Amino acid sequence: MTDEFESDPDRYDGPHFARSMKIQAVLFDWRGILVADPPDQWWIGRAFEQLGRPPPTPAELSNLARAISDAGDQPAFAAALRQIDCSAELHAETSLRIFDAAGLDEDLATALYELDFRPDCHPYAIDTKETFQSLVRDEIKIAVVSDIHFDLRPEFEVHGLIEYVDAFVLSFEHGIQKPDAAIFQLALEALRVRPTEALMVGDRASHDGGAVAVGIPTLLLPTLREPSEQRLELVLRSLTRQRAE
Repeated sequence: MTDEFESDPDRYDGPHFARSMKIQAVLFDWRGILVADPPDQWWIGRAFEQLGRPPPTPAELSNLARAISDAGDQPAFAAALRQIDCSAELHAETSLRIFDAAGLDEDLATALYELDFRPDCHPYAIDTKETFQSLVRDEIKIAVVSDIHFDLRPEFEVHGLIEYVDAFVLSFEHGIQKPDAAIFQLALEALRVRPTEALMVGDRASHDGGAVAVGIPTLLLPTLREPSEQRLELVLRSLTRQRAE
């Protein structure tokens, strides 16, 4: 890129300029887009399994999930939850406090929390690699922009995906989280593209929608619940339509 970008990355020259820009980078949310985000009952069941405890009944799973949700809605946690992914320490402390307030014993709370560090608990969408390969072939850069409390790079390496990713912008490494405009600006700077040259792909308007404030076109998809749900084709379809215009 030129020095012009470095001096003024958000320069806008009117409608003609916007129409002339082509997407050169895609920013992907992680959980709910690239990996499935199962319901709370799934995580709780896995925690019981990890501890070797008898599996809870569906009703017990629902009750525990509701208790955790209700605990997280308590005003005492509101401030912490607004910045929970800004540091690994705050995430652990807040999560375990919520589990305690929900009535989970210490062993179950710890087992439940530690599950999120296991790659086998993050089933990737079956079309993730194919989508990444297609973007790379078209010389489109890729960034993973995630509110997360641990490093995703080793996991991407395990799944054979790290070679396709040009930048990881992870909230806990920068002390900021979505929808803060700064996290999206960091991704643009890492990829050296303008806002109108990027596409943000996420599943939460309240968080990923913050990219719009930076001037980044944003595609919101339903949260991925099963890895077999092929939704990333919508990203490629939108880019194909752009190239045809």
